[in-house]
Amino acid sequence: MLRRRTFRTAVLGATGVALAGGVTAFASAAPAHHTPSAPKPTVVLVNGAWSDAASWKSVINRLQTDGYPVVAPPTGLRGVSADSSYLASYLKTIQGPVVLVGQSYGGTVITNAATGNKNVKALVYISAFAPDKGEDVKTLTAKFPGSQISNDPDAEVPTALTPVPYTKADGTTGVDLYAKADQYRNLFLSNRVSGRTAAELAATQSPAAPEALGEASGDPAWKTIQSWYLVSKDDHVIPPATERFMAKRAHAHTVEADTPHAAQVTNPGIVTDLIKKAAATVH
Repeated sequence: MLRRRTFRTAVLGATGVALAGGVTAFASAAPAHHTPSAPKPTVVLVNGAWSDAASWKSVINRLQTDGYPVVAPPTGLRGVSADSSYLASYLKTIQGPVVLVGQSYGGTVITNAATGNKNVKALVYISAFAPDKGEDVKTLTAKFPGSQISNDPDAEVPTALTPVPYTKADGTTGVDLYAKADQYRNLFLSNRVSGRTAAELAATQSPAAPEALGEASGDPAWKTIQSWYLVSKDDHVIPPATERFMAKRAHAHTVEADTPHAAQVTNPGIVTDLIKKAAATVH
């Protein structure tokens, strides 16, 4: 009896050791725990005048493929204060860090809308205005020679634009400024797309109110938020010299490329790369 118990005890003991060893071996073979990477910042894309949010299509596709949350709210193009107030309100609905990107007049909008918003961690200017307080689009465009938007510096409305009057709800008359279709391809795209593509973009353009060009900008966000800037060396709207001036003044991380004014349309890869560089600094 003693021998049988001794044998059973020995077998159970051995089995326990084997099971314990098996559990230990299994545990050691389990994969190591990896800390998940932090979520990427939301990229907010802001279009300029005579364009629309759809101009960001190729940039959006690239960013989304790389896992970035992206939104492109429409720009009203009614004036600096109205457009920046709308965008500032929109930004408050986004949780977490934001990379705010503006193209052309959209640069003026982000410069004003981001002021005081702690979630905006980076500003990216794509062939864009980055005004200081008191400056306006029309004055900055004429600061250096090179813009083809007007061949008459004294004209109230740039010669490449057509004023279209309309009746407001209160009965007063408003004016919208449209880019002339026959000049659209050269002005915004430096003739780098087909005539058919340029005609489609001209047909779907969003017009700008005169206030968008002449209203003074407020306190600039680039004084407190780090910025990046794409200088388009073949820009026919904003002189490249003006872009360099604004980028240097804002102490922006600057890239120069052989791109036209609407670089997001013709060179979405270059634009996306700059946005990703800015996003990489956001923690």
